Amino acid sequence: MGHRSHSVATLRSARLSPTAAKAVPVLAGGWPLIGHLLDFQKEPVSMLSRGWREHGELVRFRLGPREFVLFTGPEAHDLYFSAPDDQLNAKAVYQFTVPIFGRGVAYDAAPEIMDEQLGFLFPALREAAMRRFARIMFEETSLFADTLGEDGEVDLPAAMNELTVNIASRCLIGEEVRDQVDAGFAEAYHDLQKGINTLGFFLPRLPIPAHRSRDRARRRVAELFGRVMTARRLSGARPDDFMQTLMHARYKDGRALSDDEITGILLTVLFAGQHTSAVLATWTGLELLRAPSYLARVRDEVQDVYREAEAMSLESLKRQVTLEHAVRECERLHPPLIMLIRKVLKPVRYRDYIVPAGTLAMVSPAVSHRLPHVFADPERFCPDRFAPPACEDKQHQYALIGFGGGKHRCMGKHFAYLQLKAIWTVLLDRFDFHLDTAFPAPNYGSWVTGPETPCLLRYRRRSQGSIVR
Repeated sequence: MGHRSHSVATLRSARLSPTAAKAVPVLAGGWPLIGHLLDFQKEPVSMLSRGWREHGELVRFRLGPREFVLFTGPEAHDLYFSAPDDQLNAKAVYQFTVPIFGRGVAYDAAPEIMDEQLGFLFPALREAAMRRFARIMFEETSLFADTLGEDGEVDLPAAMNELTVNIASRCLIGEEVRDQVDAGFAEAYHDLQKGINTLGFFLPRLPIPAHRSRDRARRRVAELFGRVMTARRLSGARPDDFMQTLMHARYKDGRALSDDEITGILLTVLFAGQHTSAVLATWTGLELLRAPSYLARVRDEVQDVYREAEAMSLESLKRQVTLEHAVRECERLHPPLIMLIRKVLKPVRYRDYIVPAGTLAMVSPAVSHRLPHVFADPERFCPDRFAPPACEDKQHQYALIGFGGGKHRCMGKHFAYLQLKAIWTVLLDRFDFHLDTAFPAPNYGSWVTGPETPCLLRYRRRSQGSIVR
């Protein structure tokens, strides 16, 4: 209650006259015209961390013509995530997603329509659906494992991207789309992913090669989904999947969704359920491999759970808390989205500072997850910080923000946890892995921050046979 009342009081104070408030301090080192753009492009997290070290919870900086304020720490997050959309607005920022998701969907829709569209997703994330998804995750990872043979080398980011596309397309869209992954869908989806880039954030319609490929890919995906929907209508088939849910859905005014709206919502869900999961799955594997004592505990847990469980299920995966803590620690150390942004539509007051309208307000999970007063020894991989008695993430509702917070918190968080646990349960049950090179640096050239590639792992099938079924 204390945190909530603080945020409400702060929001109310935003309506006060700004004359009594101070301007947010400016990060030193900016250049004329471009501000801190060069530092940001090279090492964004280092730059943002310097802002926190020098100025604390709020710091101001400029990227080209745009003025930003970074909010850092749980109390500042509380204000950020609690602010209403007419004060801190996501739609005004994420217009770069419109060419991917399409017109009239997500951030191109009116707020009440976007809320209805998100509401259509709830059946896909209920426990009954998650029970079905757990088996799909096992089956898809087992199929992938079977392709690896006895030993070899694998590029981990590419492998995790392929595997999570297969899982997410089958769980969240439908069998027909999963069956066409190798027939062009995966390639088109990859081109859509490349359409999310830093330049596209500022200039989403700029006719660069990545954007032209993105637009061609969007048309190909729309054609593929359209063929599937047409075939279903002609045959009368009604599979139990999210595409069919949307085909039957109706807005509050009774209107059915158009095929292009269905395509856009499916792509929105697929991006939410796949892209960040692939990156987080990669970092989870890498961190476990350089923490052999913790990896041994994960393997012991797998043995304990699956000696009793007849098969992988939602219930068996829930029991794997040692592995879940590792996933959450990787979310802390390597959040796939290093920054979240809103546009300030009305002045925001926080403590003694005023953030004027027109500013872009930012939080950075990559910075806030390494605050030493929130997480002990924050640079160290320590999954036990999420276990009793420490429970460091429980000290504030916005201590861990890898999946965002407030109204715009990612709805697919539990799907992602389930998927990553299923993937690494199967792979660690069947293989031993070794990273021969140095631990990779983050690749900040992508909007979703994975490791620099290629990132090669050697593997050998385990001689004792698998226990997970």
